[in-house]
Amino acid sequence: QVQLVESGGGLVQPGGSLRLSCAASGFTFSSFPMSWYRQAPGKERELVARISNTGGNTNYGDSMKDRFTISRDNAKNTVYLQMSSLKPEDTAVYYCKRFGSPIWGQGTQVTVSS
Repeated sequence: QVQLVESGGGLVQPGGSLRLSCAASGFTFSSFPMSWYRQAPGKERELVARISNTGGNTNYGDSMKDRFTISRDNAKNTVYLQMSSLKPEDTAVYYCKRFGSPIWGQGTQVTVSS
């Protein structure tokens, strides 16, 4: 059973940074690409970043490209999202997801506000 537990969210001022973590279990983590998504109030869920199973390839949503970095540690079954230069419009619940699985974690709230 795929399980995903996101953590690391919180309240941060504009221009600040946060690192999100997603601990995965129930599958062979190193075999699957992983993604981060986010959903802001009243908006559709959107792709933030994706990383290949080895970590060698990444891609990002247009508005996150130069500010966010996705990475993974296959020894720890964890995927990370380093976010910097945060803006109020980055406020959302952030979720991780395994490629090919419909399972979502509970998400972690990120609020960017002064």
